[in-house]
Amino acid sequence: MEWLNQMASEPYFLSHFLTFFSYFILRTSTTSLLSPHLTHHLLHREIQAVLAFSVLALLKLIRQETWEAFIADMLFFAKVFLVALALVIDYHLALWYLVAFFAIYILTQQPAYQGLGTSSKLTPLQLETLLTEGNISRFWLVEFRASCSPASICTSRCFPELSITYSNKNLSFGIVDLGLFPNAAEKFGIYLGGSMGQLPTYILFENAAEVARIPQLDFEAKSSHPPITKRLLSRYFELDRHLLEYVKGK
Repeated sequence: MEWLNQMASEPYFLSHFLTFFSYFILRTSTTSLLSPHLTHHLLHREIQAVLAFSVLALLKLIRQETWEAFIADMLFFAKVFLVALALVIDYHLALWYLVAFFAIYILTQQPAYQGLGTSSKLTPLQLETLLTEGNISRFWLVEFRASCSPASICTSRCFPELSITYSNKNLSFGIVDLGLFPNAAEKFGIYLGGSMGQLPTYILFENAAEVARIPQLDFEAKSSHPPITKRLLSRYFELDRHLLEYVKGK
């Protein structure tokens, strides 16, 4: 029921659902107009697409990616298969779907997934809104990083395991891709020099105010820097203390 409500209320999911559902309507209405040979060929391609999509979904589940990344990847694969099937029917239909998906990409954005044990991909504007409103978490631990693959969602090397242990109603984990939003770096005091300079940078916010960050602003003056690990982040941002405070306050 929660997923149905989210699909109906989120423009991103609703627009994708309507676009995919339109294929079944068009498929049914054009069946009588297609030749028997083309109809058989199309059915054969549809079966291949379903099988390929199922295999890709299984592989993604085995890799144990975050649900946010899994949904993004599945939607991407579904778009590719839908355009390919539409191309079998008529190239004008395929062009229509390409335009529709481009409009969805421009006008909507995948909402941040707030489930336990995940890190939410955020735009700078989303992060600023979450920090200002403060209606999701008191603390936000955010990783600012460089760009990932255009076809996938950024996933953190440390956050998936950290969020499983420490994510709760008081502490959430987020990722901001400064490769996509370089102009936001200055706002958060991050230097994007050669090879993205200070990235990745981790900042802990409490009620919209910065509490701590790693690396620190003067990190270039230091001769050596310890590698960023889950243990280092947990100790530096005192995640055990925040978890204990949350448990005691329940």
